[in-house]
Amino acid sequence: MFTGIVEEIGTVEAVEHGPEDARLRVRGPLVASDARLGDSICVSGVCLTVTELPGDGTFFADVMPETLRRSALEDVGVSSPVNLERALPVGGRYGGHVVQGHVDGVGTILSRSPGPRWDDVEIGLAPELARYVAEKGSIAVSGISLTVTHVTDESFGVSLIPTTLEATTLGTLAPGARVNLEVDVLAKYTERLLSTAGVLR
Repeated sequence: MFTGIVEEIGTVEAVEHGPEDARLRVRGPLVASDARLGDSICVSGVCLTVTELPGDGTFFADVMPETLRRSALEDVGVSSPVNLERALPVGGRYGGHVVQGHVDGVGTILSRSPGPRWDDVEIGLAPELARYVAEKGSIAVSGISLTVTHVTDESFGVSLIPTTLEATTLGTLAPGARVNLEVDVLAKYTERLLSTAGVLR
């Protein structure tokens, strides 16, 4: 489990494409410093398993066809920046919200309006995902825990504070860029429970 609090911006150093999958080499000195084989690292919102640790501040991870289909990781190439977060340790500080690293869909940045110290960003998403997004609720955008400022059937808004602008990839993404979205898992479980309430009786 993750919390959506990005620890560092990493860099994709290599992408090896297979027939339908891919293998990434990512430079992230902080997250790789205490990583072990098999550990989970959230890469721009996608939970990936560490498969190799060269010991030079990088790690390797395999990306399966399902992940490429459902996420914007298919857009990354050499030198692409990515948000990195290690899995939450037992007893760790819980600073964001429950983030599983299971991407629900891809959104598109529609616009951004700079403020005195922040940016207001509008992100488009599929209607089937919009149903899980609530004003003042939480959503993970490329692995970043954010609070929703407003929502429509086709988009939602977030406000990015200076720390988010400086410490994550959202600080430089322009309109048209694709981002990974993970809606609040509590909303999905609530819907599932309500839809099966009659069956459970």
